[in-house]
Amino acid sequence: MKVVLDSNVLLVAVGKRSAYRGIWQAFLERKYQIVLSEAIIFEYVEILQQRAASGAWDYVIDIFMESPGIIYQQVYYSWNLIYNDPDDNKFVDAAIAANAEYIVTDDAHFSVLKSIDFPTVKILSAGEFLMELNKT
Repeated sequence: MKVVLDSNVLLVAVGKRSAYRGIWQAFLERKYQIVLSEAIIFEYVEILQQRAASGAWDYVIDIFMESPGIIYQQVYYSWNLIYNDPDDNKFVDAAIAANAEYIVTDDAHFSVLKSIDFPTVKILSAGEFLMELNKT
């Protein structure tokens, strides 16, 4: 299963005491693959440096560099489907380019994707994704 994690989900998933830690643990156990683009990596580093525990971004990026569960996706086209927060389009574009099953996010800006017929992009909240992972 290929998935794009919004930075808000990655941030809560890597927290050791987080209710969503199972998302990170499932990745480490190779239950799904994370799709990354250059723009997503830059945002992950920025968010983790600002909001996570000291050294968390080093830990996450080191794992990404070594993990076979990472798909590095070059994005050649911008669909510009999210108008309220255009910065979120990097996640959508990577998901479409990689043919990812889901974008996992708790950001309400992504809800506009539910009303778009093409291209189809499925959105799950962190809680919904955790439930999906627990089924497997």
